[in-house]
Amino acid sequence: MVECENSVWQYLRGVVPYSLCDWPKHPCTTLFLGSCNLRCPTCHNHVLAWDMEQLEQISKDEMRTLLAQRVRWIYGVTITGGEPTFVPHLEELLVELKTLSWPVKLDTNGMRPHVVRHLLAEGLVEQFAVDVKGSYQKYPQLSGDMVSSISARANLEEIFSMAEEHPEAFYFRLTKVPCLTDEDVETARSYLPVGFDLKIQSYVPPRRNEHAQADIEARRPVRNLVN
Repeated sequence: MVECENSVWQYLRGVVPYSLCDWPKHPCTTLFLGSCNLRCPTCHNHVLAWDMEQLEQISKDEMRTLLAQRVRWIYGVTITGGEPTFVPHLEELLVELKTLSWPVKLDTNGMRPHVVRHLLAEGLVEQFAVDVKGSYQKYPQLSGDMVSSISARANLEEIFSMAEEHPEAFYFRLTKVPCLTDEDVETARSYLPVGFDLKIQSYVPPRRNEHAQADIEARRPVRNLVN
């Protein structure tokens, strides 16, 4: 089946059929979408994010079959990337999953809060995992000069406002990459609304040879369709 040009299905480039670590307390299938609005120098999935054509595309029919085979073992679907909110026609994928009655958790860097607000309002995402990369001051360094400290503050403050309104729909995490100090981590933690905690993730250096294959957070290959 040939997907329409520039449809969301053109961006579906990876899957972990069964994961116990991508959605806290929920076994899930994880889908990986290519492309990203940032160029973080510590990115594990840089091929997926910046050069997804190197990775095999997964069709809508493959996704539907995979999920149907796991209906007894998973709670829902995690959408990650790359940066899902940067993908054209993302809503088409989410509507498809909602039609199939799958709850969705979506990972985001929080830099496109208008997309997050829309998806939340439409009831297409049950939970958002938002990466708070560090102190606002270090966002240019952390994002590969794609986000200014002013933009980082504005975008995340909008996300935090949504989290205050819908506390069950958000959680926040930070990966302690080498340039972050303990003070940076505590500063980032102080940004969060009252009642939220910042989940700290250990940094694992990406296996990189200029443009080597991404390693999906050092867990397993991008495409793993083992039944």
